[in-house]
Amino acid sequence: MNQSAAIAVVGTFDSKGEEHLFLKKCIELRGYRTLTIHVGTKSPSPFPADKDLYIELLEHDKGGSQGRDEAIRAVIAGAQKLVRELYSEGHICGVISAGGGTGTHLGTRIMRVLPLGLPKIMVSTVASRDMKDIVGTKDITMMHSVVDILGVNSILGEILDRAAGAVCGMVESRWKPKGEKKRIALTMFGFITRAAEGIKQALEGMGYEVIAFHANGTGGMAMEDLAREGLFHGIVDLATHELADELMNGYCRGIGPERLMPIQGFDIPRLVIPGGLDCAVLEFTRHNVPEQFKDRKIFFYDFRSAIRLNERESIVLARQVAEKLNQASSNYKVVIPTRGWSEADCEGGPLYDPLMSDILIGELKRCLNPQIGITELDNHINDPSFARVVSDLMHGMIP
Repeated sequence: MNQSAAIAVVGTFDSKGEEHLFLKKCIELRGYRTLTIHVGTKSPSPFPADKDLYIELLEHDKGGSQGRDEAIRAVIAGAQKLVRELYSEGHICGVISAGGGTGTHLGTRIMRVLPLGLPKIMVSTVASRDMKDIVGTKDITMMHSVVDILGVNSILGEILDRAAGAVCGMVESRWKPKGEKKRIALTMFGFITRAAEGIKQALEGMGYEVIAFHANGTGGMAMEDLAREGLFHGIVDLATHELADELMNGYCRGIGPERLMPIQGFDIPRLVIPGGLDCAVLEFTRHNVPEQFKDRKIFFYDFRSAIRLNERESIVLARQVAEKLNQASSNYKVVIPTRGWSEADCEGGPLYDPLMSDILIGELKRCLNPQIGITELDNHINDPSFARVVSDLMHGMIP
């Protein structure tokens, strides 16, 4: 850690000044410097802040011509620019904030522009709610305030002090990976775990570091985000299942348009495999099968069940994959195991349907740019021999 760097205390000081001053004091009592950034939109900071964005960005608007939503957007944009600059210049080593709904929105939007690994803690009254859109794909630590943030009392004070201790402990991280290896991103999910394990083992045997991502909607997008930061030398997109769940409003939905798209600014080779494109995973059990799926092949899993996709859905998926891949360069390749794409899609398995697989493969071939090669292998996706071939192909694509 840069000893001169500070922990940024970011917040709406016009409404939560006492609480952020308390955080500042708790951090400084532990021997760390702080840098206070006021992002409130109602008035200047009630105490001298190192950076007061209300004064810098909003105070000139005396007539109040900006709506509150516009003021919040302006402050977020200004704060994002500021913290990026502070980080790139080595002035901050972590960030902490506290707030309610608006404060959480402000704090986390600002934190999300900072890179993986920089400590980010948000003490929030809404941390027990669905945080998918708040945290996104970033390593933000959410801490539930339990009580509301309205002055420091014996309960909130303990929560804030522990949050301060947490961010101080996080900036003390000393661990460093051993040596420098080329990194391969690998997407996976439960139905193809054996394939992922085999590919990881083979690539590690070749000297690569394999970083796995759970293709649960967020995981695939996290992989895309880190790829845009230039962290990977290659991608084995084993689990493209998220596209099926997105189509069917399934359990692993939530991907954005960037999923499976070329990484702008980086020529990263990618192997694309239809892992899980045989099915969509939905939240029902054998005891409450929705009427519209009662004629489908179904794999009853846990509290979720997987349905085999039909002809129309398979064609739509093939076209979606082709549309995305056609925007890529020739460093993208498709590898298709012809004996099944998940543990339930195998001979004798509950989702086995070679005709549906052939329909998807045929439509993909029809729509895909010929410069993107398709390799078909007479394997099931979980076969050890398939893992070895995929690993060899990935190795051959990396400069």
